Amino acid sequence: MSENKDDLIQKDVLVQNDDLVEQEIIKRAGAAEKLLSDSDKTERFLERLEQKLNKVPVVGSALAAIPVFISLVRSFVKKEYRDIPLGSVIAVVVGLIYFLAPADLVPDAVPLAGHIDDAVMILGIGKLVKSDVNDYKKWQKKNGKRIIDADR
Repeated sequence: MSENKDDLIQKDVLVQNDDLVEQEIIKRAGAAEKLLSDSDKTERFLERLEQKLNKVPVVGSALAAIPVFISLVRSFVKKEYRDIPLGSVIAVVVGLIYFLAPADLVPDAVPLAGHIDDAVMILGIGKLVKSDVNDYKKWQKKNGKRIIDADR
């Protein structure tokens, strides 16, 4: 069965998105590790993320993973939840750094379009760490933690 032009374009866009995510992880991994090593800085960073998230215009459900990511990083830094590869936590923090950065691929000052690249990054990171995030959500439920579910 041959693929139509739209399917090929969509696959090409997905590959480009995966490349963008990988490049950002490589570029920002050091900053993510440094942030994770200081719990006070991490908490201030997470608070700024929550404030920005409240101001962002709706970009569908693409950014719905951010509250889960914030919760996961907070639990990791507080040493409440450590059953996750460090690389996955770093990838999540890289996505959050990208989201918070005002000048990324498309600056946030550009109405709507400025948040589309953020959404692409968050979706890409979410795809990479999906099973780890699912494990975290199971841990939340099992331990009576406030459950934040991006799948709503």
